[in-house]
Amino acid sequence: MSAGGPLPSYSLSVEQAGGIAVASPWPFELTHEWAFAESTGAGVRVCVLDSGIDPGHPAVGSVERSMAVDADEEGYAQIVEDDSGDAYGHGTACAGIIRSLAPEATLTSVRVLGRDNRGSGGAMVAGLRWAVDEGFDVINMSLSTTNTDLRAYLYEVADSAYFRRTLLVASAHNMQVKSWPWRFSSVISVGSHDDPDPLRFFYNPVPPVEFFARGIELDIAWLDGARITASGNSFATAHMSGICALVLGKHPELTPFQVKSVLHLTAGNVAPAGAP
Repeated sequence: MSAGGPLPSYSLSVEQAGGIAVASPWPFELTHEWAFAESTGAGVRVCVLDSGIDPGHPAVGSVERSMAVDADEEGYAQIVEDDSGDAYGHGTACAGIIRSLAPEATLTSVRVLGRDNRGSGGAMVAGLRWAVDEGFDVINMSLSTTNTDLRAYLYEVADSAYFRRTLLVASAHNMQVKSWPWRFSSVISVGSHDDPDPLRFFYNPVPPVEFFARGIELDIAWLDGARITASGNSFATAHMSGICALVLGKHPELTPFQVKSVLHLTAGNVAPAGAP
């Protein structure tokens, strides 16, 4: 997250998007109208793995469940009901973005970050396992870990989500460091762009980041009903999660592979086959 500072790594300007134009091999054009026009995200369950969600914020509305990762008496992670709201503000920001795009999607919060917007990789893995087991349609992960010891565990959970038809939408790190799970191919990885259109996104033909969504200089929800201006791949990820909720609200039969294909084919820089 950046408030008036340098742009996050894995970001691009709209002017740069023309330099990554991609021709589509498909014989017909998929459009935003086909993908999610008139969708509100109704029937789609979204889990926000973050610092918690403030359900009283006017940008968020109702939250179906609020959970947190806690340690039992022996120090093992457990998932418990949580009524403490948002410990930092980051989760509320992401939830508000998702709600703004998919107003009828249901939101569940899993708090894995604390008051300094930091948390253990183990808590993140435990929260993610719970969310996958609960069968959410979309899991927003505007966070990552650099802990290489957890890479194999995250890889296993990400694959499990993919095969269970759960979309993991994860933010690229704001700095040029290796972190996970956004680098896994089973995950929809997101960087940021500076176009003001919340429904505009771009496909990146040079992974590991796959898509760029709106994430620069945003007016976002924060603690105590407030709003702030900030930039970051976290908020681009929330935009992409909201778009995924719209697609699944209109086409609930799509698998994660198919949703990723739809996103590719409807990206702002991908031209249909035969287009000039």
